[in-house]
Amino acid sequence: MSKQAKASVPSSKKPNLKQSMATLRRVLHYLRRYWLLFLLSLLFSALTVTITLYIPIILGDAIDHIIDGAVNFDAMRPLLLRAALCAVGIALFQWLLNTINNKISFEVVRDVRCEAFHHIQTLPLSYLDQNPTGDIVSRVIADVDQFSEGLLLGFSQLFTGVLTILGTLIFMLTIDPGITAVVVILTPLSLLVARYIATHTYDMFQKQSKTRGEQTALVDEIVGNQKVVKAFSHEDEALERFDEINERLTKCSLRAIFYSSLVNPCTRFINSMVYAGVALTGAFSAIGLTLFGAAPISVGQLTCFLNYANQYTKPFNEISGVVTELQNALACAARIFALIEAPAQPPDAADAPALDHATGEVTMEHVAFAYVPERPLIRDFNLRIKPGQRVAIVGPTGCGKTTVINLLMRFYDVDNGSIAVDGYDIRSLTRNDLRKNYGMVLQETWLKSGTVRENIVMGKPDATDEEVEQAARAAHAHHFIKRLPQGYDTVIGEDGGSLSQGQKQLLCITRIMLALPPMLILDEATSSIDTRTELKIQDAFAKMMKGRTSFIVAHRLSTIRNADVILVMKDGNIIEQGNHDTLLRQNGFYATLYNSQFESSPDAAE
Repeated sequence: MSKQAKASVPSSKKPNLKQSMATLRRVLHYLRRYWLLFLLSLLFSALTVTITLYIPIILGDAIDHIIDGAVNFDAMRPLLLRAALCAVGIALFQWLLNTINNKISFEVVRDVRCEAFHHIQTLPLSYLDQNPTGDIVSRVIADVDQFSEGLLLGFSQLFTGVLTILGTLIFMLTIDPGITAVVVILTPLSLLVARYIATHTYDMFQKQSKTRGEQTALVDEIVGNQKVVKAFSHEDEALERFDEINERLTKCSLRAIFYSSLVNPCTRFINSMVYAGVALTGAFSAIGLTLFGAAPISVGQLTCFLNYANQYTKPFNEISGVVTELQNALACAARIFALIEAPAQPPDAADAPALDHATGEVTMEHVAFAYVPERPLIRDFNLRIKPGQRVAIVGPTGCGKTTVINLLMRFYDVDNGSIAVDGYDIRSLTRNDLRKNYGMVLQETWLKSGTVRENIVMGKPDATDEEVEQAARAAHAHHFIKRLPQGYDTVIGEDGGSLSQGQKQLLCITRIMLALPPMLILDEATSSIDTRTELKIQDAFAKMMKGRTSFIVAHRLSTIRNADVILVMKDGNIIEQGNHDTLLRQNGFYATLYNSQFESSPDAAE
């Protein structure tokens, strides 16, 4: 994988508990926004549980009216009617409870996704460069879905289950404290087993989530570069990588599910012991052998008690399943919260001066920068550009050309030194003010799903149809746009859909032609365009660059001969500077680069 997340899975239980509690507090923070719905959920849970626990009392009284084979129908009718009304009430409250729980769950998930997506917009490019795109997508989509399922299950069963346990204990205490004591003594066994297994499965679910993110990153990488994969017959290697990750995901998923699934049968076994203990002590009490000198219970009360014992143990089985899902949900929530809590780029200065229309004076003084602190890339870089100058940046691959562009656009901030536009340090300006003064065309095109017109007007949303067409003509894109099925209203898919690379680049150039910002950055802007069209676009660029400060990055040196200043870079430093003729006369590094592109001998090319 090109970029692999290196986060390690905690191995000790104590940090896991601390991390789980921190994640749970974050979840509760989101729930505070819906406190009213939360209170209604608790109210309907309490009503549902109370009425559910009241029904066994009614049925126990009804059973007590069956004596020696004689049935007292007059006494039973109101009891049965009351039980039926309770059943209707339970159905109504359960429906309201599920509706509210669904609303809370999906509202929270919406908030988490919105916050995550908004935070991605504020993350520095260094974070996005160091983390696989597929892993980030997996966090926002798959992990939030898993979190949603666990949260919904928790609302649906956890609160109701806890209330049922507490309610049955209270009702059982009112009937027979001795039999209730048997239940209370055996209950901790179920809790201890569930807790022991749950604390050991968190690591497994966390590893499952990370492996799933790794798989998503690989799929995104392979599918997004399928042409390259096929061109180099890399299908088998891609399948091997996928199978290896898929196998690891299968193993860690099975391991997590297997161990978490032990909770249910273990708690069921203990709950059966509780039920058997209640049945035995209740039967003894019914025949007069009571505990602690308590009064004997009737057959109807014994039936009621057994019903309560069953209802008391049932939530433990449900809660054990909920605990498993919550462990998975908390592991997924921890990943999405880690994304949300990732340090954002430094905020813009509150008192930032306005830069509405820059004149284009750019100064770089003693600039130093490194992507990795141990490997400096740019050292003591100095440059002064006058308004309206055309500046070309050339040099071998990896010399720092694109890095200079990143620093000018403030995609990265300098480590030392300063960059100024019109006398303002760019760190004192808002990023929006700075970037709206630049028009940028990159070698790597980007088009969104939408119409051709929507892609063109991104830099000038209020542009008229006439302005759009005029810009397209200047960029020599109008001809191919009119051949599309609906012309400028043709909907293109993700990243340009079926358009050729050259056509996509022409649309990006049209976007800049329409916006006409005071400063331009052209990073291999015509690399995917045929020579004939390139000559026409170069002419259009020449007209557009008049009076505008322009930075041109190009490998084809024939395209930058008319630049006012050519900066020759090597190892992050400017080693030569001047116009085309001056640099050729110096017969230095630039002359070697330039001549090598027009000589065919192997020695000259080398």
